[in-house]
Amino acid sequence: MTTLPTATTSSYVGRFAPSPTGPLHAGSLVAALASWLDARAHQGRWLVRIEDIDPPRCMPGAARLILQQLDACGLVPDDAPVWQSARGALYERALQRLLERQLAYPCACTRRDIELAWEQMGLARERHIERPYPGTCRCGLQGRPARAWRFATEKAARRQQPFAGLGAPQWDPADGRLLWHDRRLGAQSQDLAQSVGDFVLRRADGLWAYQLAVVVDDGDQQVSHVVRGEDLTDNTPRQMLLQQALGLPTPAYLHTPLVRRADGEKLSKQHGARSIDVSTPAASRAALDAAAAALDLPVADCTHKNRADALALWVAAWRANYNHAL
Repeated sequence: MTTLPTATTSSYVGRFAPSPTGPLHAGSLVAALASWLDARAHQGRWLVRIEDIDPPRCMPGAARLILQQLDACGLVPDDAPVWQSARGALYERALQRLLERQLAYPCACTRRDIELAWEQMGLARERHIERPYPGTCRCGLQGRPARAWRFATEKAARRQQPFAGLGAPQWDPADGRLLWHDRRLGAQSQDLAQSVGDFVLRRADGLWAYQLAVVVDDGDQQVSHVVRGEDLTDNTPRQMLLQQALGLPTPAYLHTPLVRRADGEKLSKQHGARSIDVSTPAASRAALDAAAAALDLPVADCTHKNRADALALWVAAWRANYNHAL
């Protein structure tokens, strides 16, 4: 019987961080399998973090169901899962540190205020294109009460401190773009000030924003490698800049291909993606085979009858493809 690679004393730490807005679907299983394979290929540790900082969007019982689905597929974390909802004190300390460094500021804008500012700037709404915050509150609230807190992106970018970590990016001094490397997609770049602007750290409803929480958690858990879906690629530069501002190392990043619907849209929970079937070992194996195919991994044929054999085959293939791309 095949023995699967297990975690060792390697400095590698990877993670899978699902939002419990519903059970795992085919697309999220691809990301889970890829992150698990990367950890096992490096003989590192693999963690699961439940990103439940947005309670209105979370489905009761979804987190436990996700963990059960992962277990049924043989994707078992090396430590007990953590829940972001229990980590608010860490996010508060991070925000205070940014305020002390004058890299965060309060914002009084409503959505309508921002829409009006965009209209005055001539920034038309484009599908799937993010418009940068117009900077309305960057120089003060003008007597209005604070609603949210934002990261001072331009100020942080101008400081251009050295980056640290496996995935440390570089600045292009010619045009102020952040240059970084994705282990699958290759060279990437983004002008954060023009593309993103001053993004939210704490929302007007008091909830913590994803960007701050994910950076703080990756730093606290000493995550060295992030493997996640390609739809999060454009989030990476702002997280890198936030890591620098908080004195945290930058992990190495790899963004996996997306599973798409027949119309080309990303398969997602909000678009009715169905839960993966793990009701029987055969169903779980079929879900794993489909996820492996989406990652262009070898077909697990009749010589890989059990799940352990198939996973070992894919670990070896992943190691051959990605262990050198750091």
